[in-house]
Amino acid sequence: MRTPHRLARIGALAALSSVLLLGGTPAMAAPHTVAATAAVSADSVGSVCYSQLPSQAHDTLNLIDQGGPFPYPRDGIVFSNREGALPAQSSGYYHEYTVITPGAPTRGTRRIITGQGDHEDYYTADHYASFAQVDWTC
Repeated sequence: MRTPHRLARIGALAALSSVLLLGGTPAMAAPHTVAATAAVSADSVGSVCYSQLPSQAHDTLNLIDQGGPFPYPRDGIVFSNREGALPAQSSGYYHEYTVITPGAPTRGTRRIITGQGDHEDYYTADHYASFAQVDWTC
């Protein structure tokens, strides 16, 4: 199982904070800190309030924050953005997770796609035909 980007960032921030509090140089901190996320520029990406997501999406986001366990073996795999609907990033930047669809005999069409930015999460209900960035403030 891979470590979700949010958890890796928390570890990097903790290391940097301890270096700054205890003295020393940032070079001693974790080298994999994440740069600021580029603003979403793709026209096909809208936004959705966290409160408007289905409860199963909340469950998936909570599992991502906790590092799993995830219900499907493909949860956490690299999302390659072949459709080009999300902002262009390097390979491995995005990962996908299943949002359970009640009554669906398969994984269904709903997913959360995470980027490496802080709470950079996208929701799709139609298997990548459209995306909405999750707005955590509403």
